[in-house]
Amino acid sequence: HVQLVESGGGLVQPGGSLRLSCAASGFTFADSYMKWYRQAPGKEREFVSGIGSDGSTLYVNSVKGRFTISRDNAKNMVYLQMNSLKPEDTAMYFCSFRRNFIDVWGQGTQVTVS
Repeated sequence: HVQLVESGGGLVQPGGSLRLSCAASGFTFADSYMKWYRQAPGKEREFVSGIGSDGSTLYVNSVKGRFTISRDNAKNMVYLQMNSLKPEDTAMYFCSFRRNFIDVWGQGTQVTVS
């Protein structure tokens, strides 16, 4: 069955780095546009970054120059390297893709910058 499993979150000081990972299974990963979202307490879930099957990338303005999305199609993995972290990056981070017009989500991984 279709599954996304995020990992790599944690507590980090401002200016620090984390690398999030998302393990995908149950669908044709290499053909899928993969995305990272985040949701802070009391706020709506927001798009952070996306990567196409061709490796093209997209970032929300607030993370440009600090975050890097990548993928490994051989391993069915998508990553989010987060550098120069700020307290405002604190959120639950989710991996996602759209299948048959429906967004599929992982369970999320918590990132706390403090």
